[in-house]
Amino acid sequence: MKKESLSNFFEDFLTKESLFSNKRALQSSYTPETIPHREIEIGKVANILAPCLKLEKPSNLFIYGKPGTGKTLTIKHITNNLSNISQQKNIPFKTIYLNCKLKKVADTEYRLIAQLTREFGKEIAATGLPTDEVYKSFFNVVDDKQQLVLLVLDEIDQLVKKTGDEILYNLIRINEDLKNAQIAIVGISNDLIFIDHIDPRVRSSLSEEEIVFPPYNAPQISEILKQRSNEAFKENTIEEGVIEKCAAYAAREHGDARRALELLRVAGEIAERNNLQKVKIQHIDEAEEKIEKDSILEAIIHQPKQSQATLYAILSLHNQRKENIFTGDIYEIYKTISSRTGLRPLTQRRISDIIAELDMLGAINAKVISKGRHGRTREISVSIPLAILQKTKKILEEGLSLS
Repeated sequence: MKKESLSNFFEDFLTKESLFSNKRALQSSYTPETIPHREIEIGKVANILAPCLKLEKPSNLFIYGKPGTGKTLTIKHITNNLSNISQQKNIPFKTIYLNCKLKKVADTEYRLIAQLTREFGKEIAATGLPTDEVYKSFFNVVDDKQQLVLLVLDEIDQLVKKTGDEILYNLIRINEDLKNAQIAIVGISNDLIFIDHIDPRVRSSLSEEEIVFPPYNAPQISEILKQRSNEAFKENTIEEGVIEKCAAYAAREHGDARRALELLRVAGEIAERNNLQKVKIQHIDEAEEKIEKDSILEAIIHQPKQSQATLYAILSLHNQRKENIFTGDIYEIYKTISSRTGLRPLTQRRISDIIAELDMLGAINAKVISKGRHGRTREISVSIPLAILQKTKKILEEGLSLS
């Protein structure tokens, strides 16, 4: 596009009528005033956390549920209300929210405690200090005055996976030495059984309460979409049946309301780019395909190096044969890639586990087949859409420094 035509394009874009009135209402970070179909869960969480307003430490709380079941939304809604009341009444209450999936925030114990310290206005070096010293800085800044600190750790299972469960033990034990302040923990996880795998000593110290958020059904998702679409879109811009189709897609994906909202937003963007006055049912199909591609690439970018090396080995074999790829063949290629990238080679059994994980991710299809007295193996095929296969390979090459 020439410079003049590009300028004209942007000028026209500024004057073009948008289908959206408030696109933020469809984003996952948006917190609406009311949260439909979570009244019971809101009541339970509010009852557990209410003692914060009397500076009484509540039970540590763990919230479980599949993605898009309103866990984070509910907690943010409740903690916002707690913060508003505490400000009005001059109650020294502070909430800290951290997403443990974020890189350079919670991927090491050092970074997490440093980030928590920064939340109180004290700067900490990104690296270089002994971890004990960072803990000491955090302790001092928390205990500087009488206060109740509610620490919300979203995707807490990712934190434990990266750093181990010792960090939870340390955060809980801090309360024993604090003179003025108290810390309570709210953990949010998509993994319903992650707590069963942590050290029993840590689990007994947590003395946690647990709440499980059930998936939404199609009618519930439909109601959520109607509520948000009324805020997000201008009047009469959504064709009949669009909301229902969106809800049906999301219900099929285990009741993921967040995915339904994303589908509707992307469908709206597709309609707008095509200069249409309404979001049509066909745009939901196009949005579904686009999101599927984007989510696979996003997941691959965030995979550990060992998983990336395994997937790269599979794609290398796929380019050679297209079919009949078996675990043993992959392992030989994987060892070569490990040698080139400086990775410590894992055992074939562990690579078999990673292949199962990649299958769950949707990047491959791994079918277990019997070889009689020779045991069982997996026959692997690639599930990544052809349109993004080359892009996937490039991402892996960059991630593994093979390019």
